[in-house]
Amino acid sequence: MERIWRREGLKVPQKQKPRGRLWLNDGSWVRLRPQRPNRVRSYDFMSAFTHDGRTVRFLNPIDEYTRECLTIHVGRRINSNQGIDVLADAMIEHGIPEQIRSDNGPEFVAREPRKWLAKTGAETLYIEPGSPWENGYCESFNSKMRDEFLNGEIFHSLKEARVLTERWRVYFNTERPHSSLGYKPPVPVAWLTEASQRSGKVESELCFPLSLSAYYCDGQITPSPAALH
Repeated sequence: MERIWRREGLKVPQKQKPRGRLWLNDGSWVRLRPQRPNRVRSYDFMSAFTHDGRTVRFLNPIDEYTRECLTIHVGRRINSNQGIDVLADAMIEHGIPEQIRSDNGPEFVAREPRKWLAKTGAETLYIEPGSPWENGYCESFNSKMRDEFLNGEIFHSLKEARVLTERWRVYFNTERPHSSLGYKPPVPVAWLTEASQRSGKVESELCFPLSLSAYYCDGQITPSPAALH
C-alpha cells in the first residue's frame, strides 16, 4: 500500500510508536471517563481566518458525557478574562462541573482562571504537554467542527462568523447524529438523562408561570392568587 502511495505522489503517513497509558502512583491513570452530565467538562481553542486574512478564534466548552457543545465564543482575540466569562455563562446555564479538562495553554494556566475555578469548586485537569490525545473528547469535537464547518465557510466579517458558528452549533447539538450516542444528537440525550434522574420524584414546582396558574393549586380552584401563599 505504501509503495502505491509513493508511486502516485501521495504523502505516506509515518508510523507511530505505540504509547502506553499514563499511570499514576495510586494505580489510576490521567484520563477520567465521565459517568454522568457535568462530571467532566473540557474546553479548547480553535483558529480560522476571515477573507481578509485576519485571525478568528473559537473557544469551545463541551460536556464529555453528553457530547453537547455548551457554547462557542468567537472573537479576534480571547484572553483569560474573556475565557472566564465564557465558562461562567456556561456554568450559569448548565451548572458547575466537577472537573474541567484543558491543555497547558497560557489562557488556561494563568493565575486568574485557576484562582476563579478554585472558587467555583471545579477541579482543573491539565493534560501532559504535547499530549492532545488526553483531551480526546474536545479534540474529536474540534476535528468535526473543522471538517464539517470551518473548511467549507468563508467569513467576510466577525459578525458573520458568529452567526454561522452558532447556527452550526445548534445543528450539531440537536440534529447531527453521534455514533457514540447510538447515532442520536447530543441534546436529546442530555434531556433524557436529566429526565431519568428526576424519575420517581414528585415535582412540587408549578408547571406554568403564576400569571397562567394563579387560580389553580393542588387540584383545587382558588378564589384569588393570594390563596396560593
